[in-house]
Amino acid sequence: MTPSLDALLDLHGTTAIVTGGAKGIGKGIAARLHEAGAAVVIADLDLDAARTTTAEFEALRPGSAMAQQTDVSNAASVDAMVRDTVERFGGIDVLVNNAGIFPAVPLAEMTENDFMKVIGVNLDGVFLCTKAASTQMIKQGRGGKIINVTSIDALHPSMIGLAQYDASKHGVWGFTKNVAIELAQNQIWVNAIAPGGIVTPGVASMQSGDTIDPAVIEQMVARVPMHRFGDPDEIGRVALFLASGLSSYMTGSQIVVDGGLLLM
Repeated sequence: MTPSLDALLDLHGTTAIVTGGAKGIGKGIAARLHEAGAAVVIADLDLDAARTTTAEFEALRPGSAMAQQTDVSNAASVDAMVRDTVERFGGIDVLVNNAGIFPAVPLAEMTENDFMKVIGVNLDGVFLCTKAASTQMIKQGRGGKIINVTSIDALHPSMIGLAQYDASKHGVWGFTKNVAIELAQNQIWVNAIAPGGIVTPGVASMQSGDTIDPAVIEQMVARVPMHRFGDPDEIGRVALFLASGLSSYMTGSQIVVDGGLLLM
Protein backbone atom coordinates (compact mmCIF):
# COMPACT_ATOMS: atom_id res chain seq x y z
CA MET A 1 0.00 0.00 0.00
CA THR A 2 1.33 3.44 -0.91
CA PRO A 3 2.10 5.51 2.22
CA SER A 4 0.03 8.63 2.78
CA LEU A 5 1.66 12.04 2.47
CA ASP A 6 1.29 12.56 6.22
CA ALA A 7 3.08 9.27 6.90
CA LEU A 8 5.90 10.12 4.50
CA LEU A 9 6.53 13.44 6.23
CA ASP A 10 6.16 12.14 9.78
CA LEU A 11 9.46 12.21 11.70
CA HIS A 12 8.03 11.38 15.14
CA GLY A 13 10.22 8.86 16.91
CA THR A 14 13.38 10.00 15.10
CA THR A 15 16.33 12.10 16.27
CA ALA A 16 18.16 14.65 14.14
CA ILE A 17 21.44 16.43 14.77
CA VAL A 18 21.86 19.77 13.02
CA THR A 19 25.36 21.26 13.22
CA GLY A 20 25.44 25.03 13.17
CA GLY A 21 21.78 24.73 14.07
CA ALA A 22 21.42 27.78 16.30
CA LYS A 23 21.01 30.42 13.60
CA GLY A 24 20.51 31.01 9.91
CA ILE A 25 20.17 28.05 7.58
CA GLY A 26 20.78 25.58 10.40
CA LYS A 27 17.93 26.98 12.46
CA GLY A 28 15.66 26.95 9.42
CA ILE A 29 16.44 23.27 8.89
CA ALA A 30 16.10 22.34 12.55
CA ALA A 31 12.73 24.10 12.78
CA ARG A 32 11.23 22.10 9.91
CA LEU A 33 12.57 18.77 11.18
CA HIS A 34 11.23 19.58 14.64
CA GLU A 35 7.84 20.57 13.23
CA ALA A 36 7.68 17.19 11.47
CA GLY A 37 8.12 15.47 14.84
CA ALA A 38 11.85 14.81 15.18
CA ALA A 39 13.75 15.34 18.39
CA VAL A 40 16.43 17.84 17.45
CA VAL A 41 19.96 18.38 18.75
CA ILE A 42 21.17 21.92 18.13
CA ALA A 43 24.93 21.40 17.85
CA ASP A 44 26.68 24.74 17.65
CA LEU A 45 29.92 26.37 18.73
CA ASP A 46 27.83 29.23 20.16
CA LEU A 47 26.25 27.54 23.18
CA ASP A 48 24.18 30.56 24.21
CA ALA A 49 22.59 30.77 20.76
CA ALA A 50 22.02 27.00 20.77
CA ARG A 51 20.26 27.24 24.12
CA THR A 52 18.05 30.07 22.87
CA THR A 53 16.96 28.08 19.82
CA THR A 54 16.49 24.95 21.90
CA ALA A 55 14.26 26.85 24.32
CA GLU A 56 12.03 27.91 21.42
CA PHE A 57 11.60 24.29 20.35
CA GLU A 58 11.10 23.06 23.90
CA ALA A 59 8.31 25.59 24.39
CA LEU A 60 6.50 23.98 21.47
CA ARG A 61 7.13 20.38 22.52
CA PRO A 62 8.82 19.74 25.88
CA GLY A 63 11.59 17.15 25.87
CA SER A 64 12.12 17.39 22.12
CA ALA A 65 15.32 19.42 21.80
CA MET A 66 18.81 19.65 23.24
CA ALA A 67 21.59 22.24 22.97
CA GLN A 68 25.09 20.85 22.45
CA GLN A 69 28.24 22.95 22.24
CA THR A 70 30.20 21.40 19.38
CA ASP A 71 33.36 22.25 17.47
CA VAL A 72 32.92 20.16 14.34
CA SER A 73 36.62 20.47 13.50
CA ASN A 74 37.53 18.68 16.75
CA ALA A 75 37.12 14.89 16.85
CA ALA A 76 36.66 14.72 20.62
CA SER A 77 33.93 17.36 20.50
CA VAL A 78 32.16 15.51 17.68
CA ASP A 79 32.36 12.21 19.54
CA ALA A 80 30.85 13.90 22.60
CA MET A 81 28.03 15.26 20.44
CA VAL A 82 27.15 11.79 19.22
CA ARG A 83 27.53 10.20 22.66
CA ASP A 84 25.38 12.83 24.39
CA THR A 85 22.71 12.59 21.67
CA VAL A 86 22.44 8.83 22.09
CA GLU A 87 22.33 9.14 25.87
CA ARG A 88 19.53 11.73 25.70
CA PHE A 89 17.39 10.43 22.83
CA GLY A 90 18.49 6.81 22.32
CA GLY A 91 19.93 7.07 18.82
CA ILE A 92 20.54 9.11 15.68
CA ASP A 93 18.40 8.96 12.54
CA VAL A 94 19.29 12.16 10.71
CA LEU A 95 22.52 14.13 10.56
CA VAL A 96 22.60 17.55 8.91
CA ASN A 97 26.14 18.80 8.32
CA ASN A 98 25.41 22.50 8.12
CA ALA A 99 28.15 24.16 10.19
CA GLY A 100 30.40 26.26 8.02
CA ILE A 101 32.39 29.48 7.78
CA PHE A 102 33.03 31.72 4.79
CA PRO A 103 35.51 34.53 5.48
CA ALA A 104 36.38 36.42 2.31
CA VAL A 105 40.15 36.74 1.77
CA PRO A 106 41.83 37.35 -1.59
CA LEU A 107 44.46 34.76 -2.51
CA ALA A 108 47.29 37.29 -2.34
CA GLU A 109 46.42 38.05 1.28
CA MET A 110 45.41 34.54 2.35
CA THR A 111 47.59 32.78 4.91
CA GLU A 112 47.96 29.05 5.39
CA ASN A 113 46.01 29.41 8.62
CA ASP A 114 43.18 31.21 6.79
CA PHE A 115 42.94 28.36 4.30
CA MET A 116 43.23 25.50 6.77
CA LYS A 117 40.72 27.00 9.21
CA VAL A 118 38.01 26.96 6.55
CA ILE A 119 38.95 23.46 5.43
CA GLY A 120 38.96 22.35 9.08
CA VAL A 121 35.39 23.47 9.74
CA ASN A 122 33.77 23.01 6.34
CA LEU A 123 35.39 19.78 5.13
CA ASP A 124 37.09 18.07 8.07
CA GLY A 125 33.96 18.78 10.11
CA VAL A 126 31.75 16.99 7.60
CA PHE A 127 34.11 14.01 7.63
CA LEU A 128 34.27 13.82 11.43
CA CYS A 129 30.52 14.18 11.95
CA THR A 130 29.64 11.78 9.15
CA LYS A 131 32.03 9.12 10.42
CA ALA A 132 30.84 9.36 14.02
CA ALA A 133 27.11 9.53 13.22
CA SER A 134 27.18 6.82 10.54
CA THR A 135 29.02 4.48 12.91
CA GLN A 136 26.13 4.92 15.36
CA MET A 137 23.54 4.50 12.59
CA ILE A 138 25.17 1.26 11.45
CA LYS A 139 25.23 0.00 15.03
CA GLN A 140 21.50 0.74 15.35
CA GLY A 141 20.77 -1.22 12.18
CA ARG A 142 17.82 0.89 11.00
CA GLY A 143 19.47 3.07 8.36
CA GLY A 144 19.48 6.85 8.39
CA LYS A 145 19.73 10.09 6.47
CA ILE A 146 22.78 12.33 6.14
CA ILE A 147 22.33 15.76 4.58
CA ASN A 148 25.37 17.88 3.73
CA VAL A 149 24.91 21.59 3.13
CA THR A 150 27.27 22.52 0.33
CA SER A 151 26.79 25.68 -1.76
CA ILE A 152 26.36 26.73 -5.35
CA ASP A 153 30.10 27.38 -4.99
CA ALA A 154 30.51 23.60 -5.09
CA LEU A 155 29.51 23.93 -8.74
CA HIS A 156 30.60 27.41 -9.78
CA PRO A 157 32.57 30.17 -8.02
CA SER A 158 30.46 33.10 -6.90
CA MET A 159 33.07 35.75 -6.13
CA ILE A 160 36.74 36.51 -5.64
CA GLY A 161 37.98 35.93 -2.09
CA LEU A 162 36.30 32.58 -1.48
CA ALA A 163 38.95 30.24 -2.88
CA GLN A 164 39.29 28.39 0.42
CA TYR A 165 35.51 28.20 0.81
CA ASP A 166 35.04 26.94 -2.74
CA ALA A 167 37.74 24.31 -2.21
CA SER A 168 35.96 23.10 0.92
CA LYS A 169 32.54 22.94 -0.73
CA HIS A 170 33.84 21.12 -3.81
CA GLY A 171 35.37 18.68 -1.33
CA VAL A 172 32.09 18.18 0.52
CA TRP A 173 30.29 17.44 -2.75
CA GLY A 174 32.89 14.85 -3.73
CA PHE A 175 32.79 13.36 -0.23
CA THR A 176 28.98 13.18 -0.38
CA LYS A 177 28.98 11.14 -3.58
CA ASN A 178 31.61 8.67 -2.46
CA VAL A 179 30.19 8.13 1.02
CA ALA A 180 26.72 7.67 -0.50
CA ILE A 181 28.06 4.62 -2.34
CA GLU A 182 29.73 3.18 0.76
CA LEU A 183 26.82 3.70 3.16
CA ALA A 184 24.04 2.55 0.85
CA GLN A 185 24.64 -1.05 1.94
CA ASN A 186 23.59 0.08 5.42
CA GLN A 187 20.44 1.86 4.18
CA ILE A 188 21.99 5.23 4.99
CA TRP A 189 21.17 7.75 2.28
CA VAL A 190 23.58 10.66 1.83
CA ASN A 191 22.56 13.75 -0.12
CA ALA A 192 23.45 17.42 -0.33
CA ILE A 193 21.74 20.79 -0.57
CA ALA A 194 23.51 23.59 -2.47
CA PRO A 195 22.06 26.93 -1.36
CA GLY A 196 22.56 30.11 -3.32
CA GLY A 197 22.31 33.47 -1.61
CA ILE A 198 20.34 33.09 1.61
CA VAL A 199 19.52 35.89 4.05
CA THR A 200 21.37 34.83 7.20
CA PRO A 201 23.19 36.64 10.03
CA GLY A 202 26.49 35.61 8.42
CA VAL A 203 25.65 37.15 5.08
CA ALA A 204 24.37 40.30 6.78
CA SER A 205 27.63 40.55 8.72
CA MET A 206 29.69 40.21 5.55
CA GLN A 207 27.61 42.81 3.76
CA SER A 208 27.81 45.38 6.56
CA GLY A 209 31.45 44.76 7.42
CA ASP A 210 34.75 45.32 5.68
CA THR A 211 35.09 41.88 4.12
CA ILE A 212 32.75 42.37 1.16
CA ASP A 213 31.67 45.47 -0.71
CA PRO A 214 27.86 45.69 -0.31
CA ALA A 215 27.72 46.44 -4.03
CA VAL A 216 28.96 42.90 -4.71
CA ILE A 217 25.99 41.45 -2.83
CA GLU A 218 23.64 43.80 -4.65
CA GLN A 219 25.05 42.66 -7.99
CA MET A 220 24.57 39.04 -6.97
CA VAL A 221 20.93 39.65 -6.05
CA ALA A 222 20.39 41.38 -9.39
CA ARG A 223 21.62 38.24 -11.19
CA VAL A 224 19.07 35.98 -9.48
CA PRO A 225 16.11 35.33 -11.83
CA MET A 226 13.77 35.46 -8.82
CA HIS A 227 15.29 38.89 -7.95
CA ARG A 228 15.82 38.07 -4.29
CA PHE A 229 17.91 36.03 -1.90
CA GLY A 230 16.30 33.02 -0.25
CA ASP A 231 15.07 32.55 3.29
CA PRO A 232 16.53 29.91 5.66
CA ASP A 233 13.15 28.21 5.78
CA GLU A 234 13.36 27.60 2.03
CA ILE A 235 16.42 25.46 2.72
CA GLY A 236 14.63 23.90 5.68
CA ARG A 237 11.84 22.68 3.41
CA VAL A 238 14.31 20.92 1.11
CA ALA A 239 16.07 19.40 4.12
CA LEU A 240 12.74 18.04 5.34
CA PHE A 241 12.20 16.46 1.92
CA LEU A 242 15.61 14.74 2.14
CA ALA A 243 15.10 13.68 5.76
CA SER A 244 11.64 12.25 5.11
CA GLY A 245 10.17 9.33 3.23
CA LEU A 246 9.58 11.59 0.23
CA SER A 247 13.20 11.05 -0.84
CA SER A 248 13.26 7.27 -0.34
CA TYR A 249 14.99 6.54 -3.67
CA MET A 250 17.64 9.27 -3.51
CA THR A 251 21.28 9.06 -2.50
CA GLY A 252 24.38 10.79 -3.78
CA SER A 253 22.33 13.69 -5.13
CA GLN A 254 22.73 17.43 -4.71
CA ILE A 255 19.71 19.73 -4.83
CA VAL A 256 20.45 23.28 -5.94
CA VAL A 257 18.31 25.90 -4.18
CA ASP A 258 19.42 29.22 -5.62
CA GLY A 259 16.46 31.03 -7.17
CA GLY A 260 17.91 30.19 -10.59
CA LEU A 261 21.26 31.95 -10.09
CA LEU A 262 23.34 29.22 -11.75
CA LEU A 263 21.26 29.59 -14.89
CA MET A 264 22.74 33.02 -15.50
